[in-house]
Amino acid sequence: MTSPLVSIRGLEKRFDLSGNLLEQITFEGGRFRRKQEAVHAINGVDLDVQRGEALCVVGESGCGKSTVARTVMGLLSPSGGEIHYDGQRIDNLDGKDALPYRRKMQMIFQNPYASLNPRMTIQQTLEEPIRFHHPDWSDIEVRDKIHEVMHSVGIDPDWGSRFGHEFSGGQRQRIAIARALAVDPEFIVADEPISALDVSIQAQVLNLLMDAQESRGLTYLFITHDLAVVEHFGTRVAVMYLGRVCELADTATLFATPRHPYTQALLSAIPKLEDDRPNHIRLQGEVPTPVNLPSGCVFHGRCPYANERCRAEVPELIATDEGARVACHAVEEGRL
Repeated sequence: MTSPLVSIRGLEKRFDLSGNLLEQITFEGGRFRRKQEAVHAINGVDLDVQRGEALCVVGESGCGKSTVARTVMGLLSPSGGEIHYDGQRIDNLDGKDALPYRRKMQMIFQNPYASLNPRMTIQQTLEEPIRFHHPDWSDIEVRDKIHEVMHSVGIDPDWGSRFGHEFSGGQRQRIAIARALAVDPEFIVADEPISALDVSIQAQVLNLLMDAQESRGLTYLFITHDLAVVEHFGTRVAVMYLGRVCELADTATLFATPRHPYTQALLSAIPKLEDDRPNHIRLQGEVPTPVNLPSGCVFHGRCPYANERCRAEVPELIATDEGARVACHAVEEGRL
């Protein structure tokens, strides 16, 4: 396998919950101590994104998938681990050193109503990143580029003088996609780009992203909670639970033979027309708080296959016969 375009190793992100200093201080054992609480959003994530693929990251709300996206893009600073782009470590870069990677890496946000500046016309919205990354371009070159990307996403270039509020949600997301494409990136992080759109529009936007990938050679890190979208769009799938990757496989393998109990539960929860589903899995209990993570496997409290080893030892991703990688002691021991 060729070297990945984006490589994530041991990625961690914690959000400090420290509030009023007086509220943090306790008196224990004859000493004053400061309580240090944090949300453990990402806990040692390892992922490789191969050039030209669409790696989908799925999981329920709060699992850390959007935090992974924002940390990879540099919108959040990692608490630990490393991020490499085309062999170059980038998580420790800033200022001019990071500028070349800003152009190569772009992001499409979830909410097109919030991601577009309401005080800027569409022309200004698309012009801004082009002029920033290509200050030597002439007005004609900038105009031609704006027209090209607007055409490519199905927006009439004559509408460039309009503001964002004059467009529908689907049109706004097309404009957001055009803004990401305007600087000719190699890698795009799409953070649930269709979840805020009508169902009738979602397929159009997905097809637009797939056409852009084919024509421009793009690589995607695609964040979603919709497994039907994953089956249609993804090359490979990473399933996250409470800040950790619990299963990683190509799309066909994951849907045909899911190995991790959490992945099996997610797939069995997809709505079906038939009511008789003998393999439907109902998870018991609640998702643990990321402030106080459970010991061992973070899923052991809801897993029907958990044993003492699961409660004490954190499972590592291991290769399976199907070519997937699963972090599960039950799979490793042959109990599942």
